[in-house]
Amino acid sequence: MTVHAEKVPTQAWVTTFAGVAVNLCLGILYAWSMWSAALTNVDRAGQPMSGLNEGWTYLTNAQAATPFSICMILFALLMIPGGRIQDKISPKFGATLGGLFLASGCILAGLMQSYLGLILGFGILGGIGMGIGYAAPTPAALKWFGPHRRGIIAGMVVGGYGGAALYISPLAKYLIENYGISKSFIYLGIFFAAVVVIAGQLLKTPDEVYPDGSYSPPAPPCPRSSKVAEAATQRDWQAKEMLKTWQFYALLFMFVLTTQSGMLIIANAAGILKTAGAKIPFFAENAWLLVAYGGLVNASGRIGTGCYSDKIGRKNSYTLNCVVSAVCLLLVPVAIKSQSILLLFIVVGNAYWQYGGGLSLMPLFTGDFYGAKNLGTNYGLIFLGWGLGFFMAKLGGIIKDLTGSLDYAFYLSAGLLVIGAVLAQFVNRPAWIKKEATV
Repeated sequence: MTVHAEKVPTQAWVTTFAGVAVNLCLGILYAWSMWSAALTNVDRAGQPMSGLNEGWTYLTNAQAATPFSICMILFALLMIPGGRIQDKISPKFGATLGGLFLASGCILAGLMQSYLGLILGFGILGGIGMGIGYAAPTPAALKWFGPHRRGIIAGMVVGGYGGAALYISPLAKYLIENYGISKSFIYLGIFFAAVVVIAGQLLKTPDEVYPDGSYSPPAPPCPRSSKVAEAATQRDWQAKEMLKTWQFYALLFMFVLTTQSGMLIIANAAGILKTAGAKIPFFAENAWLLVAYGGLVNASGRIGTGCYSDKIGRKNSYTLNCVVSAVCLLLVPVAIKSQSILLLFIVVGNAYWQYGGGLSLMPLFTGDFYGAKNLGTNYGLIFLGWGLGFFMAKLGGIIKDLTGSLDYAFYLSAGLLVIGAVLAQFVNRPAWIKKEATV
């Protein structure tokens, strides 16, 4: 017999914080602009580097965006088998396997010292590792909690991924400057392997701890929380059932729209601060500050959005984030041209917040609409939208090579966010669930 637990068990919190640790390693993607800035020189593209980076050659903006874009799309594609591994085998296995793929990719990129090595190591192996590994922690943690608490829990776990840039950015800068590009990849790869293998062993689902199926998350403690819980489905949809609903495709498209703006900022953050801070040597020489700051706001946006989505609802939170971020993206070119560092940090920070919030909201939408049991697989399919958002990072690089700035990319990105805000108002839980609830 299944009854609501009186309180959340210790293992639930162990799984949650172990998931944060795993994501703190997988989140190297958000610090990519540190390597991009070190590798990019349009005027010397194709020419060899010297000193600590001997063996490497300079890249164009578009070339530097390619490993990042490949990593993104493979990340998204591998979330589907990663979700299946989490649902059918265990989150422990998925996180460990993913972490080892990422670690080996970083080491390979460092050893090959080439554009091809970046594509094979960071792009392909890194993308595979992130997809398999990222699919494990969030669903595993959410299964321990009721819908009224899933917002804050999802925010915490995925916040680890966003927050990774907070420490990886200054660490990457230190390693690149003192040991070179190659060793920066190799050392981080070894570190990631050690952390993920240890933290991955601590991930468990309720079914692993209570194989008789007797565990049910604690009930909502107050009327407001009860309303949030009631808005969620009481049925666990299978992937083939989910694919027959139009809401699935709407959520996937909404994910594309929130992701594209974040990818534009993330792929170019270091370069943006170098340009905006040209008159202030401190900022021009320490471009990692915007990347690290972005990591902090990205992580905060995941936790904060998850928290207030438990209060005002998923749709309202999504819309609020998109509208505010669209306005801020329109102001990024103004901040760069005026070289206002304060304005730049404000508007870029809002873009990071919105992006992080989207990664908190989309697994919540998925769980609310389609249930928690198959969340790994179902969210893996919706996560394809995140991978499709890679186009803006690549398009931004092309636009910058052609025009000399990212202005038109920011304007386009803002317009897409407005479309997302409008679409969100029409998306509701699948009608079939409503019919079932009246039986």
